[in-house]
Amino acid sequence: MAKTQAGAVNSGGRTGVRIVVAGDPGTGKSSLIVTAAAETFPTNVPPVLPPTRLPEDFYPDRVPITIIDTSSREEDKVRVSEELKRADAVVLTYACDDHRTLERLSSYWLPELRRLEVRVPVIVVGCKLDLREENLQVSLEQVMAPIMQQFREIETCIECSAFNHIQIPEVFYYAQKAVLHPTGPLFDQETQTLKPRCVRALKRIFILCDHDRDGALSDAELNDFQVKCFNAPLQPSEIVGVKRVVQEKLKEGVNERGLTLTGFLFLHALFIEKGRLETTWTVLRKFGYTNDIKLADELIPSSFKRTADQSVELTNEAIDYLKGIYELFDSDYDNNLRIYELEDIFSTAPECPWNEAPYNDAAEKTALGGLSLDGFLSEWALMTLLEPAQTMENLIYIGYTLDLSSAVRVTRRRRLDRKKQQSERNVFQCFVFGPKNAGKSALLNSFLGRPFSDSYVPTTEERFAVSVVDQPGGNKKTLVLREVPEDGVTKLLSGKESLAACDMALFVYDSSDELSWKRTTELLVEVASHGENTGYEVPCLVVAAKDDLVSFPMAIQDSTRVTQDMGIEAPIPISSKLGDFNNVFRRIVSTAEKPHLSIPETEAGRSRKQYHRLINRSLMCVSVGAAVAIVGLAAYRVYAARKNSSS
Repeated sequence: MAKTQAGAVNSGGRTGVRIVVAGDPGTGKSSLIVTAAAETFPTNVPPVLPPTRLPEDFYPDRVPITIIDTSSREEDKVRVSEELKRADAVVLTYACDDHRTLERLSSYWLPELRRLEVRVPVIVVGCKLDLREENLQVSLEQVMAPIMQQFREIETCIECSAFNHIQIPEVFYYAQKAVLHPTGPLFDQETQTLKPRCVRALKRIFILCDHDRDGALSDAELNDFQVKCFNAPLQPSEIVGVKRVVQEKLKEGVNERGLTLTGFLFLHALFIEKGRLETTWTVLRKFGYTNDIKLADELIPSSFKRTADQSVELTNEAIDYLKGIYELFDSDYDNNLRIYELEDIFSTAPECPWNEAPYNDAAEKTALGGLSLDGFLSEWALMTLLEPAQTMENLIYIGYTLDLSSAVRVTRRRRLDRKKQQSERNVFQCFVFGPKNAGKSALLNSFLGRPFSDSYVPTTEERFAVSVVDQPGGNKKTLVLREVPEDGVTKLLSGKESLAACDMALFVYDSSDELSWKRTTELLVEVASHGENTGYEVPCLVVAAKDDLVSFPMAIQDSTRVTQDMGIEAPIPISSKLGDFNNVFRRIVSTAEKPHLSIPETEAGRSRKQYHRLINRSLMCVSVGAAVAIVGLAAYRVYAARKNSSS
């Protein structure tokens, strides 16, 4: 397994590697470079060499190298810093006959790279090995262990002699290899284990190669894998040898059906421990992975042609596939996908995409803390709405094999929905506005079936809640509530298209607090004005929260008057504390389904409409008058012509 020919190793698409050599004066930087390029020790070298190029056939990976020499003078420090920032790898030199230059690595050079935020592999090179005194012979491992423990960015340490031509080509080979086949993403040096992302990617590759889905790679499947990755088949004796190596070290790595996942992972750990990182990288790159152990961007559809007021939803084909995945991993069929079962679904992705905001707290949890089928599909609906490319990527990771274009659809423009007086969407996004302590978060928590809490925690960041809403007639729609903090409204409305993604806006106020109501009317006017000015008007509802408390004087009269003036429904009274929601979530969906109704009208908007109507009426009168004049003129000409002919 992993038999490669020279030059066949995948280089991750790189067309060149830039290596910068730095270190204290007199440590042998220039001599190292000249000897590597010319294969002869120079008697005289300039203080700083011009860029030196090693051709593509210099090393097996067939990727050319550009070596940048640097000055050790204090006045050139800025230029050296710029070169280090442009490096793909850094070679730091010290002199084997001068211990002070070794100490300077940890006291100056390595901290300086961190200060400059140079995050590339570092190769530490001890030059002038031929000048080290016989009585000072110590092992390289003993010298470098403390430094490597402190500075994990060090990829390799090596000693060399340009004068005696000892290990000179190896210096730049290791530097190039550290760029093309880096250790960091694959292997944890401290624990001596494969990193989680690497394990997840290799697990996905194993599953893709396990054609008969029996949990092991047969001899035929191993051979197919070998040909795909390395363009060369394995001989039967080689397959036997591979399995024997695994079985000797790890009994469960091989069974009667072939090489198990455990054995497959063990083999790659073994390759890496033996310095054969190019083997694992070739496998990963053949299956489309980048240095971040994620699928390359070109493999994932990421551009969805749509206008600002169009959204992206899962198709029925994708939903059916996800239902099948849910049933497969809900091992006890209790409609409760536990955390470890969810992790198992995404165990072939770089990580579970719902571990962070806005997804980690967005869906309703079961009594056992898991996800029901509706909750699972709701998370997918939210991800598709907010980040459709993320949905496509994760569908690939979990094994979706149908045409990806069949997985999502772009909805009709909301502007067209208004003309048609009906929305065809299955997922609606509702922006939730309101002043502080109005009850917005309590409403979202109730939507997710969470108990009411009297303690008030102000919302400082936008928050999402998503769930399925049963509509009359047995229809199901997915509703996404997006809570907008009061302090974030101005920023939200600063963009012209900020309301384009909003299917419906909800305004929540504390019905016991008159100031809360006044601030809500201001927010309502702000949002309505923005919609009128940009052409992205949205249907609106108002919610009078905390209905269990005594309303402020004139509350009903004031709120009814304002909503009537603006042409929308009177406030809906609810109490999160008492669990009385007055069918508010159904009403939100019903309002969103009819995007031509419940659109508030401000005084400015009304005046503008009246002005346009007046202008249009005037233009019509002018047009009618002009038409009458033209007809009259034509009639006169006919009359005059007849009179002349009769004369």
